[in-house]
Order: sequence, then structure tokens, then C-alpha cells
Amino acid sequence: MKKILLLAGLLAAAVTLFAQDVTKEKEDKNKGKLTISGYAEAYYSYDMNQPQDHTKPGFIYNHNRHNELNLNLALLKANYTADRVRANVALMAGTYAQYNLAAEPSVLQHVYEANVGIRVGKNVWIDAGIMPAHIGFESAIGKDCYTLTRSLAAENSPYYETGAKVTWTPNDKWTFAVMYLNGWQRIKRVDGNQTPNFGTQISFKPSAKVFLNWSTYVGNDMPDSVRAMRYFNNLYGTFNITEKFSLIAGIDYGLQQKAKGKSDLYNWYTPVIIGRYAFTDKFAMAGRVEHYNDKDGVIIGTGTPNGFQTTGYSLNMDFTPVNNVMFRIEGKMFDGKDKTFQKGADLKNTNTSITASLAVWF
Repeated sequence: MKKILLLAGLLAAAVTLFAQDVTKEKEDKNKGKLTISGYAEAYYSYDMNQPQDHTKPGFIYNHNRHNELNLNLALLKANYTADRVRANVALMAGTYAQYNLAAEPSVLQHVYEANVGIRVGKNVWIDAGIMPAHIGFESAIGKDCYTLTRSLAAENSPYYETGAKVTWTPNDKWTFAVMYLNGWQRIKRVDGNQTPNFGTQISFKPSAKVFLNWSTYVGNDMPDSVRAMRYFNNLYGTFNITEKFSLIAGIDYGLQQKAKGKSDLYNWYTPVIIGRYAFTDKFAMAGRVEHYNDKDGVIIGTGTPNGFQTTGYSLNMDFTPVNNVMFRIEGKMFDGKDKTFQKGADLKNTNTSITASLAVWF
């Protein structure tokens, strides 16, 4: 709690400093604009396998507590934007932070993002710090996602990254970016690791109804003594078919060295498709079908003959009674090739859960 209060105090101090600049905006428009925003999402989830420790399977990092009311994410963010400078500071709490950042130093486990940027050309920005990952179409902020819970692809690829990024946006349709990173979803670099890690991103928006994205990661997330290079691709598209119906389709494909200095590679892949239909401004429904194939256990280890080869299905309903408030309920089932899900003293091929959430933001 002391660390949270300390971080909150630092954010308040930063906000005060930014605010002092904003009050002078009329005198100097180049001072920019400060925006304060917040988000909070509470949830209740019931896992039919009834884990005794109230924790869902280890590959789930959002909404992962069973049979208890909890907070997935509470977020307070300050954003400063000027003609040549921008900055973001966001602090968080909740089970997402507790589980997804468990490997980070404790003082950093409540930092959602903290980065600064400078424009060095007409359409070129350099940003550095802790940033949202350039991989995938989902984040921990549930209101921005089609579904209540996150996809297997999102849960098992980076949500955040630390490093430096150069972004070039030549026009309204294309965006290109390249990153130098501390590792695969890392704030603190792995001890004994001096290997450079890189990422790239190409986005194309040919029309208001279509958005396409290809992101990559190349690097080693282990000590150099056991270096295993990872080569990862994330490709997805969002399609606004009609005013009411939209679709997201994506696939991840990864490769990793089996041993240092060897050319043999493990591989895994993750296709996903999500459709959303908005009946009205207040009611919407989304369905998801996904598959995670990691037979060699690179990302999700099971110790079973076929590894983690699991298909997931989900259906959720969204209700937005007023602006900035969303209630959701979702049913989800995983069906695996091997018995990888624990229920009491037994192992099962399936895992079913029902989750409800209430989100508020400003």
C-alpha cells in the first residue's frame, strides 16, 4: 500500500507540474494540452472446475480469480501533448497488475505506462519508456475490446514493452515503426542477458472500414548462456462490414531455437476470429472462436504428449446504460487435445467459466 501511495503521489506531482503549463496555454499555445483519464473494471468469475486456490489456469492473466468479486484493473492516466513533445504516465492496481507483472520489481508492478516522446521530423516521433505493446489488437482495458475476457493470443503475448520506438506516419493510410526493446514483455531486462531485442510494426488503413496490421518481435528473453532466439509474427485485420456488424481476424506465428547455436526450431501458432453485432447503441453481442497450438510447450508448458493444443469458444453480451458505463456477461469454454485442466484430483480436457464485469471510465 505504501508503494501505491508513493506512486500516486508521484503522479499527482507530475499532474501538478503539467497543469501549471496548461494554465499558461493562452499565453503560449506551444505548451500543449493535459488530459486526465481513468478506468476501473470490477468482475466476478465462476470456473466450473472450481480451483481450490481461486486461481484460474496459469496462462490467464485477466479476470483470473474464481468465485470472488475482484478488481481486474483500476487505472489513472495523465497524457500531455504538444506540437513537438508528448508524454504518458499511468498507474494501476488490480489482479491484472498482480499476475501479469509478477516478474517485475515490486515498485514497477503498478506502472501501466510511463513514456516520453519527441517529434524529430514532420511525421516522425521517437518515444521511450514503458509503453503498450505493439503486438495484438487487445489490451487490459476491457472497454476497448470486443469481448469481456482476453483471447489466448493476447494473454500469451506481450501487453507492454520497455524500450525506444521510432514511428513514421507518411500519410493517413500508412504507419511504420521500429523498436529496440528490453525483452519479451519486460520492464527489467533478464539478468545475464545482453542480446538486443527488436520489434517492427506496419499498419495500413485503406478506408474507414478496414484496418490491417503486421507486427514482429526478434530477440532472446533468456540469459545469454542459454540463448534461444525467438521470431514472432502477429497479423490481424479489423473490418467494419456494416454499421452494426464488425469483425476481427488474426493469427500469431512464433519460432524459437531449440538450443543455443542450433538451427532446429520449435513453433506455435494462434488463429482467432471475433464477430460483434451492435443491436442498438446500448446493446451488443460478440462471439469468438480461437485456437492455441503450442505442442512443444514454448509458451504454455503442460508436460503432456500433445502439449497445449486448445480451442476456445466464447459469447458475451454488452449493456451500456449510460455513457462511460458498461456491464458485460460472458460464457467461455476451452477444449484441449490433452487433459491439461485441473478439477480437484482429476485432469480434464475442458474448462468452462462464466464472467460478469462492470466498467466505468472518464
